[in-house]
Amino acid sequence: MFKRRKYFVLLSILLVVTVILSACGSKTTGGGDSGKDELVVAQGADPKSLDPHGSNDQPSSRINKQIYNTLVEANEEMEIGAALAESWKQVDDKTWEFKLRQGVKFHNGEEMKASDVVFSFDRMANSPDVAHIIGAVESVEEKDEYTIIIKTKEPFAPLLGHLAHTASSILSEKAVKDAGDDYHSKPVGTGPFKFVSHESGDRVTLERFDDYYGDRAKVQKLIFRNIPEGTNRTIGLQTGEIDIAYDIEPIDVKTVKGDKKLSLVEGPSLSTAYIGFNTKKAPFDNVKVRQALNYAINVEEIIEVALEGGGTKATGPINDEVFGYNKSLTGYEYNPEKAKELLKEAGFENGFKTTIWTNDNPVRVTIAEIVQGQLKEIGIQVTVEQVEWGAYLERTAKGEHDMFILGWVTVTGDADYGLYALFHSTQHGEAGNRTFYTNNEVDKLLEKGRVSTDDSERINAYHKAQDMIVEEAPQLFLYFDTQKVGTQKNVEGFKIHPAGHHRLGNVGIGK
Repeated sequence: MFKRRKYFVLLSILLVVTVILSACGSKTTGGGDSGKDELVVAQGADPKSLDPHGSNDQPSSRINKQIYNTLVEANEEMEIGAALAESWKQVDDKTWEFKLRQGVKFHNGEEMKASDVVFSFDRMANSPDVAHIIGAVESVEEKDEYTIIIKTKEPFAPLLGHLAHTASSILSEKAVKDAGDDYHSKPVGTGPFKFVSHESGDRVTLERFDDYYGDRAKVQKLIFRNIPEGTNRTIGLQTGEIDIAYDIEPIDVKTVKGDKKLSLVEGPSLSTAYIGFNTKKAPFDNVKVRQALNYAINVEEIIEVALEGGGTKATGPINDEVFGYNKSLTGYEYNPEKAKELLKEAGFENGFKTTIWTNDNPVRVTIAEIVQGQLKEIGIQVTVEQVEWGAYLERTAKGEHDMFILGWVTVTGDADYGLYALFHSTQHGEAGNRTFYTNNEVDKLLEKGRVSTDDSERINAYHKAQDMIVEEAPQLFLYFDTQKVGTQKNVEGFKIHPAGHHRLGNVGIGK
């Protein structure tokens, strides 16, 4: 029924986009030597904030990854290794000791010390955006200038994964206090790149930090461009204005693969796409309505049309690459007659009117239109509303929506992060549970999975929780995706990170 619109009058669009891109920055890799010390990266949205304690969205995290460091970090194989902490040991079930690297400099010239780590964790704990990420931490104490002690409330198996999250970045206490409320526009980290400027809606410019404790960045300047339309990101690659384009859309995959100047880099993802129901509002407070909509939507058609076949139907709430994923889940089959039966049982035989929100992501807009058409077939009238990204996050956190389309990246690779934030009753709103789902039994299972140090016990708890979540359907489970990044052929050293926060310090431009 629905077809992705191929961009028509390609030459006209190409000329327009070239003018826009050229007006915003010089060509970096299309020829000559002038751009080889500058890397331009395009993504689909502006960062919410360059304060890592004030944001947990993907566009922000991708940039913050370059500015800041965490105590430990996960590499491209999701193996935990040293970062600002050079070593650590577990003292007992609830106590960890971390030895910090000495001589690490912040971008303001100050040396990082234990007091900055303590300050940063106190700040995280008071942030509505990221407090849940370190919610298991009871205290962080300074043992000496280069040693900290972290105590958790209970044994917490996935602690190191949470400490590797970009939201657990370590900030300069002095820089934060000097900047006050303006810190988000004056970020200071310890990463391979330091902040230069943020032109809202257009670009963030970073430059190499020569006093970085690790290997010096390969390029002098790193620019993140905000280009919402995926096809325009691809055209930017073709014209040479962009070196790396994140999130290549399905419609553009063949274009990138067929261009001899470009490369398509594909890799695993830890993300899940879903449609959330506001379970606080009628009729979505009725489980039969939520189940009916899961039966009413042909997800395979969505994958075929919106993703051009480039996805896998989700059977539940977390990606199949995540520790604790329940392989026995089968999800919901497409069965509109079953959907009608459930609506009748719920008292909505004649359907109802509702809205579905999306931001301006073209794939999500297409999904919303497909859902609108499919739900019309069972008597549900859906209005599609596009909401600006920042307002989208803010308003869904407040629960102003009926239905919304979003994705979740289980950054830590552990089911705790993919389930606790989205389905525990203490995480309503900004923390991640934008469906406002509440189930005491699920809460208990998720809590058990957190505190157990036995992998089999944790897996069992997470499997049971997923069974209940799928049954109660606070979400319409869509698909698991593969990451697709387009690059110039002469881009060297780029690697896909499963969390989507790709490390760019080792990326350079060859001849």
